[in-house]
Amino acid sequence: MPHAPVLVPGVASERLADVAARWWSMRPDGRIECRLCPRLCKLQDGQRGFCFVRQRAGSGMVLTTYGRSSGFCIDPIEKKPLNHFFPGTSVLSFGTVGCNLGCRFCQNWDISKAREADRLSEAATPDRIADSALRLGCRSVAFTYNDPVVFAEYAIDVAQACRERGIATVAVTAGYITAEARPEFYRAMDAANVDLKAFTEDFYRRLCFAELQPVLDTLVYLRRETNVWFEVTTLLIPGENDSTEELDRASDWFAANLGPDVPWHFSAFHPDFRMLDIPPTPSATLLRAREIARSKGLRHVYTGNVRDREGGSTWCPSCGALLIGRDGYELNGYNLDGGRCRACGCEIAGRFEPRPGTWGARCQPVRLG
Repeated sequence: MPHAPVLVPGVASERLADVAARWWSMRPDGRIECRLCPRLCKLQDGQRGFCFVRQRAGSGMVLTTYGRSSGFCIDPIEKKPLNHFFPGTSVLSFGTVGCNLGCRFCQNWDISKAREADRLSEAATPDRIADSALRLGCRSVAFTYNDPVVFAEYAIDVAQACRERGIATVAVTAGYITAEARPEFYRAMDAANVDLKAFTEDFYRRLCFAELQPVLDTLVYLRRETNVWFEVTTLLIPGENDSTEELDRASDWFAANLGPDVPWHFSAFHPDFRMLDIPPTPSATLLRAREIARSKGLRHVYTGNVRDREGGSTWCPSCGALLIGRDGYELNGYNLDGGRCRACGCEIAGRFEPRPGTWGARCQPVRLG
């Protein structure tokens, strides 16, 4: 059942009615505690959380961005990045505004740090999004650009509408969510790409204003408690999270807790937002990270934000044959048969259809009206 809208005193008239929010409790001191993410923001009447889009209204809490988007685009699924989830297909991508992390290197800061009136433009109900995805021939819908955890009620309703029409849904997220909210959020999703931003608490505190452990808890939960297909992305920032020692420890943890078949993407940093003084990631750093992870037995390790045919393609972990050739987001070879290597029959972890999609590398902005 879609979440019911409620009117909030003082809300600007140009915005759609806000929606009652979930995952909060009343504290003995009269403040409301948001229990959606590990920040556990404590709010007086009218106050907003760190994410800016969840607000106390009287004796309750509301999501102020329900039904509004910062824009829609049809992307290749490989851009999310997901390399083992219906390769070659198109995904209808959208987000809202706000974020529950404060990453100084945010690559989408103009959306994640925006206020509603700055960026929210197109109104879209869950049914409208699902119907549009079907009409546009998209295999899935992705909640991306900003973290869908902060608009969880909206994302869940869209996911339910998509599921009714046979459309898959993808959460592109930092995984910063409480154990209380985690089950319902991921129960609605078919796939996820989770950012593992680093492998030290110091990095998360200094550069994300967050904590590492809840992210690790989310990854373990996805692996052990759900059927959600997920892949992991780490943006390597020179001098911050790219040391051989850190990558070695992270790879050990990854292998022990997530297993050999979960794909891991190492992406190149480019200077942005509040880290304009850091140089771009050298290609050699990505190659070193990939080799370290593969040396721990991880079978599907990728490089991103660079042109690297070997690091961007999927290879059979058994016989070494090329399974899915990629040039950027473009597929240029496909040697899977029912999710198995055509050369040796090895079963490859992922979600594969009999034939790959043919969307290509296009990124096509669309309006739903």
